[in-house]
Amino acid sequence: MSSQTSSHKPRVAVVFGGRSSEHAISVLTAGAVLRAIDREKYDVLPIGITTDGRWALTADDPDRMAITDGRLPSVAELAESAEGGVVLPVDPTNREVVYSEPGSVPKALGEVDVVFPVLHGPYGEDGTLQGLLELSGVPYVGSGVLASAVGQDKDYMKRVFASFGLPVGPYEVIRPREWEQDPAAARKKIVDFAGEHGWPLFVKPARAGSSMGISKVDDLSGLDEAIEEARSHDPKILVESLLRGREIECGVLEFEDGPRASVPAEIPPVTAHDFYDFEAKYIDSATGIVPAPLTAEQTAEIQGLAVAAFEAASCEGLVRADFFLQDNGEFVINEINTLPGFTPISMYPRMWQESGVSYPELIDRLLQAALQRSTGLR
Repeated sequence: MSSQTSSHKPRVAVVFGGRSSEHAISVLTAGAVLRAIDREKYDVLPIGITTDGRWALTADDPDRMAITDGRLPSVAELAESAEGGVVLPVDPTNREVVYSEPGSVPKALGEVDVVFPVLHGPYGEDGTLQGLLELSGVPYVGSGVLASAVGQDKDYMKRVFASFGLPVGPYEVIRPREWEQDPAAARKKIVDFAGEHGWPLFVKPARAGSSMGISKVDDLSGLDEAIEEARSHDPKILVESLLRGREIECGVLEFEDGPRASVPAEIPPVTAHDFYDFEAKYIDSATGIVPAPLTAEQTAEIQGLAVAAFEAASCEGLVRADFFLQDNGEFVINEINTLPGFTPISMYPRMWQESGVSYPELIDRLLQAALQRSTGLR
């Protein structure tokens, strides 16, 4: 444990990048977080994880963590060395971070008091990093192992929500062995689903985010290509029916007295895209409407559902909950994100800004909550 004194500023390791297909989005998020952290209150150590899994010491330079001329950033470009590695000891009695390069004596970088993981997708948002930090005894921002894993796997997420009585839309799952051993049977399973719920369908990776690998399929002719696209991100895929209505999002933030919901936001139809895909979110900078034009009753209902989803999955810290407001007036929960994006155009901080919590205050609240929360069973 690090010794806290009146003059000691908590040391925050911002961990970003990672091995998932959302690597660049994580770098964008890290840039925004690094820019917003109060340096009078916290010491900051940026640690990037390359796409091949190396933990690298990186420049503390948010300006380089941005989309430039349509080009996405990467940890490899920010790393101070092409070979050096950062090691966080898996020892709850020692929080000393060590940096080493081949042929050089390892260098101690000091102790870390809290980790702010801004990793998206597998190998970071899915409970794997959270498990490492639990073993290390280092507090961290956001949900624990179980909630992170549930929040990453859309199949089990929907199962949990349904078991708690939350409204979930129709979906089908194709597991890796099904497609690999009998693609014809797997295809028939999807076609039968379409026969019951209609075309078009959305085919997506079960464990990815940022709209990566999602295809809208209008008929049988585009199905195989969509499956292969989804499987390039995750061998387990999810098939969902089209829910006609409006896309509404709501942020949840944990306060001292429990989780509270932000004002909701609406993602308007994106005319240049078939749906709110990666290009629309990050390249074309599609903007949502905050607050969403809802009645007071609808706002209260979605806020209640968002907090219920947070509690159902045993989340901590923060969540963005995504819904469809169907044409019949009923809400259906689509998914939650346990580590939503914090890019300048991301909806989560915008919703809280509109709710009276500024971006720097949001970061501070998350860090303070993490510092006060123990690791282990809680």
